[in-house]
Amino acid sequence: MLSSRARPRTLLLIALASVTTYWILFSGSGPQFHVVPFTHDSTAGQQFTPSGQQSTKGDASDASPSEKHAWDISIEDIKGWRDPDDEEDPNDIEPGYERDGKHREPGDISKTQHEKDLRTLWRYAYKTTKDLPSSDLIYGNTLETIDYRENRTEEAASRLREDPDVDVTFTDEHPVRFNPFPDYNSDAWKTSKRAPYVPCYGATGELVEDLLVFKGTPQDFPAPKLGSYDKLGLDENLCWERETRLGPYGFTKQMKKVGGEFVPVDWDNVNWGDLQRRCVHKNAKRYDLNKSRKNPYLNAYPETAKSDDKIVARDSSSPQTEAEVPEVNGRAPADFDDADDAADDNDVVPEKRTAVLLRAYTGKDYTENDKQFIRAMVNELSLKSGGEYEVFLLVHVKDKELRIFNDPETYQAVLHDNVPPEFHGMTVLWNDEVVWNIYTELKDEQERSVHTAQWLSVQKFSHDHPQFDFIWNWEMDFRFTGHHYDILNRLSDFSAAQPRKGLWERNERWYIPEYHGDYDTTFRQDIEERYGNDTVWGPLDLSFVNPVGPKPPVKSPSDDNYEWGVGEDADVITLGPIFNPINSNWIISKHVWGYTDANHHSWDVPRRTTIVTHSRVSKRLLDIMHVENMRGNHVASEMTPQTVALHHGFKAVFAPHPIFMDRDWDGEFLNKWFNPGEKGESGGYGSPMGWGRERRYQGTTWYYRAEPPNRLFNNWMGWVDTKIGGKRWEQKHGRPCLPSIMLHPVKESEPTSNGYETGFELAYG
Repeated sequence: MLSSRARPRTLLLIALASVTTYWILFSGSGPQFHVVPFTHDSTAGQQFTPSGQQSTKGDASDASPSEKHAWDISIEDIKGWRDPDDEEDPNDIEPGYERDGKHREPGDISKTQHEKDLRTLWRYAYKTTKDLPSSDLIYGNTLETIDYRENRTEEAASRLREDPDVDVTFTDEHPVRFNPFPDYNSDAWKTSKRAPYVPCYGATGELVEDLLVFKGTPQDFPAPKLGSYDKLGLDENLCWERETRLGPYGFTKQMKKVGGEFVPVDWDNVNWGDLQRRCVHKNAKRYDLNKSRKNPYLNAYPETAKSDDKIVARDSSSPQTEAEVPEVNGRAPADFDDADDAADDNDVVPEKRTAVLLRAYTGKDYTENDKQFIRAMVNELSLKSGGEYEVFLLVHVKDKELRIFNDPETYQAVLHDNVPPEFHGMTVLWNDEVVWNIYTELKDEQERSVHTAQWLSVQKFSHDHPQFDFIWNWEMDFRFTGHHYDILNRLSDFSAAQPRKGLWERNERWYIPEYHGDYDTTFRQDIEERYGNDTVWGPLDLSFVNPVGPKPPVKSPSDDNYEWGVGEDADVITLGPIFNPINSNWIISKHVWGYTDANHHSWDVPRRTTIVTHSRVSKRLLDIMHVENMRGNHVASEMTPQTVALHHGFKAVFAPHPIFMDRDWDGEFLNKWFNPGEKGESGGYGSPMGWGRERRYQGTTWYYRAEPPNRLFNNWMGWVDTKIGGKRWEQKHGRPCLPSIMLHPVKESEPTSNGYETGFELAYG
């Protein structure tokens, strides 16, 4: 309820928000509003293209300042307003403020009056904009409202082809085939000194077919607020529908020819591990499959130079290593050791390979949707590419009493009880004892727990499978509506193209096209103006770290014309900002062990982090991560690859994939609330990842606490969520379709009941 003495402009705000206000946006330092009128003929929704021209649909709004009628409001103007859903005690206040010099823990900082005011302002902005016509436009979009069918570049159009044999009954729109793969065995392919590509067979016994997709985007679907389709080279005007997207993977019945007759595919009798290995074998001349397990960085320190290079994976009662476990049903060694399988032509340049590790655990229930997406990843990443990627389930065996590396029958029993039969052949089991016996200098129970030390098992996997140049650490509550090969290769290409100059600084903020402008020009210029030469330039100078990464070719960043690093593969690719956790109020920012000497405390070590560990890491970075862990140096999982890369001078890239929001905030507002640092960064003081501040992500399509991912996914799958979706709704409105979007988190991917609504849960804030 409002106080009896509300200010006049407060009353004006209430009237505007309840009747005709379309956009409420924030500006200025701290809590301030702008009311922005909606105009259909404005340039809102246009994007910046590399040429500086604007397309008719895209990443950014570019409304001119004259169209934005500013009207500021402070916390005093809404004094007395309270969110009925807010259970926080307004009288539980910590005296002082965050930067007054007093040491406080995150929970205490969050109770200061300034932090409480920010939370109130955010709640007010989010709640009062809920029913505006410009809000929630990401929901309820279908094939019946599709537009922008031919709005794409010539290069993007070349990936699409008509298929006259395809017809669908649920829409008048006609799907086309989508092929994001290289032009295999073309003249360009041959002149690049790559060995021939050999196509592979899938579960039906036929060659893997290109996916179907619809051209265009629903006309009311908004542009992404963070990130960019254009910069990653993704086609923003493709729309994915569930049946055409997931049909080949079991969403619709698939048939296989057996003995001259067609019968339904029995998924339990499919062996995805065997299909992948056969595919790699057929394409073996394209790759170097016999790489050494030797870690080249063990000699970086005296204490690790003396250690055995072999990572011995055994439980305490077993003399066998994981690699020595006898073959069990459906599981065969992934390596190819025969010389006949390796590239034998001196003129052939071996292609790089990537493992995708789907992180799972014993006791997990696999929904039909889980299985469909795993099958999709195997087909799209591994089989269709001829083994460029290989997909594994990396399963944590939580029962410490099970001797999985001592007894094949125990190993098989764990597979049988915890993993669907079709995935047995692509599953790698591990347990805590296996990695604890390797990293004996990690002694603290919290330090070496799976939550805090998630990368130990990945380092172990990398050692056992040295044929992989990169590894994706993949969280199972992630969904991508588009083609998996398309997104992973686009992320890789974007990251390789990034120059190192200003890279760490670009990495530590959300890229907001409307605010930052073009990624390669105005965004870079902004960083230069803010930082000058005071940027990360090569490995850090730390007394307790001997860096092994590349050294800058010139002394100062000012001497480099954005050339160093271009064409260099990234050692870590993240999907969120790589921010500084120090002073960020992030709840686990001080989870640091080691990294110290007589003059330095562990908490003082420079470090970087990214929320969620869903990321790609290079073998060479995993090798030095192994060495640092052997020394007893360790940070929490979400900080590990980024921090080690920072110390050793390896290349890290935050790839700005498109992120949508359920509110039509403008660029200035977004930057104030999501990049609130002194130099426009997302880390440090005021970080939106800090304790009590994460409610800002409630309406985004990417954050570990967000509402849209599950709502959008449920509706897309035909399941009721928040009065949208389901059979009756679709009969009236049409079949939902979505552009290529990364959605995280998607929990419990199963059909919902009538009346179901995805909620937003936040421990505090």
